Amino acid sequence: MNPAAPHDMSVLSLITGASLLVQIVMLMLLLASVFSWYYIFLKIFTFKRATQLADRFEKEFWSGADLNELYQRAVTARDSAGSQERIFEAGFREFTKLRKPGMDVGDIMDGVRRAMRATYQREMESLESYLSFLASVGSVSPYVGLFGTVWGIMNSFRSLANVAQATLGAVAPGIAEALIATAMGLFAAIPAVVAYNRFAGDLNRLATRFDSFMEEFSNILQRQAH
Repeated sequence: MNPAAPHDMSVLSLITGASLLVQIVMLMLLLASVFSWYYIFLKIFTFKRATQLADRFEKEFWSGADLNELYQRAVTARDSAGSQERIFEAGFREFTKLRKPGMDVGDIMDGVRRAMRATYQREMESLESYLSFLASVGSVSPYVGLFGTVWGIMNSFRSLANVAQATLGAVAPGIAEALIATAMGLFAAIPAVVAYNRFAGDLNRLATRFDSFMEEFSNILQRQAH
C-alpha cells in the first residue's frame, strides 16, 4: 500500500476494493435485504387481503344470511375464500355431518370445534409464513455486517506492517470499506425488524378475531343443535 497514492473513496470503489471475504459478506447482506423487501411487500398484500375478506364475510354472516347458503358459497369459492370463511366452512360441514337423531349435543360441538380449530391452525400457519425469515434477518444481519467490518479492519491494520510510516490516509480506505459491511447489515436489519413487528401485530389481531368468531359461531350452532 502506498500512503502517498490517492484513493478513490466512492462507495462502489470501496466495495470492489474490499477483500474477498468482506465482499462475500456484503453479497449475503444484499441478498438478505432483497428477499426481505420481497417478503415485506408480499405480506403487506397478504394481510391486507385477509382483513378485507374477513370484513366482507363478517358483514354477510351477521346480516342474517342463511347458513346453508353461506356454506354452499364457501364450498364453491373455496380457492378465493378468506381464512374466516374457510373456518366457517369446516365447522358447518362437521356440524351437518354429525347432526343426527340421538347424537349428543356435546359430542357434536366437540367435533365442530376440533374441525374449526384444525382449519384455524392451517390458516394461521399460512399467514405466519416468512415471518421467521424476517425475524432472522433482523436479528442476524447486524452481526454478519459487524463480522465483515472486523475482518476488513483487521486486514487493513495488517497491511500497515509493510508500510514504513503509518498514516491515517493509509488505513482510512480499508476502514471505510469495512464499515460499509456494517452499514449494509443495518440496512438489511432495520426494515426487517420494523416489518416483523408490524406483521406480528396484524397476525395477533386476526388470530383474536378468528377466535372470537369461532366462539360465537359455536354458540349459534349449539342453539340450533338443541
